[in-house]
Amino acid sequence: MSKPDKRDEIVRAALELIAEHGFHGAPMAMIAEKANVGAGTIYRYFENKDVLINELYLEIEKHIKATLQEGYSLEKPFRERFLHFGTTLLRHFIACPLNFRYLEQFHNSPYGATFRRDTLLGNAASGCDMLKDLFEQGVAQQILKEFPLVILFALFFGPLMSVVRDHILGFVELDEIMIRRIIEACWDAIKR
Repeated sequence: MSKPDKRDEIVRAALELIAEHGFHGAPMAMIAEKANVGAGTIYRYFENKDVLINELYLEIEKHIKATLQEGYSLEKPFRERFLHFGTTLLRHFIACPLNFRYLEQFHNSPYGATFRRDTLLGNAASGCDMLKDLFEQGVAQQILKEFPLVILFALFFGPLMSVVRDHILGFVELDEIMIRRIIEACWDAIKR
């Protein structure tokens, strides 16, 4: 069995600590200790904590994008593609609660505000491009309600994030039937 790469260990430690303690509650020294590396070693891989935070986000987003593409086809009807994205996202977050908790903190921080602004204004390529494209297509084809993209995202992602959080906290059990019902409710919220 090969020894884990130091960079991978740093990223894993940062994910666990930031998901548990937040950005400010996970100083670089704590990340280094959890990763079993010297504090200076982190700076060989990441210029500073901001770079680490953003690169970790990009790695999680890349993984989510790959997951969303599995079984996705532009040939399928719009509603089916929408349901695919929603159910795939819910399943992913249930299976990867640390990723969810990290993303939740990221998107509710200044890091996430910058990302959202760039994504919604089209200033940056991201894993959300597939979703953004789908939503823009839905509005253009008069399948979705004519709201600004930020409102459509709120009506779609807001409920998803809330139920995933409640599932992780043990307030609700999300089985396949419930996942499907939730995604259909999100569909009902934004379809014309």
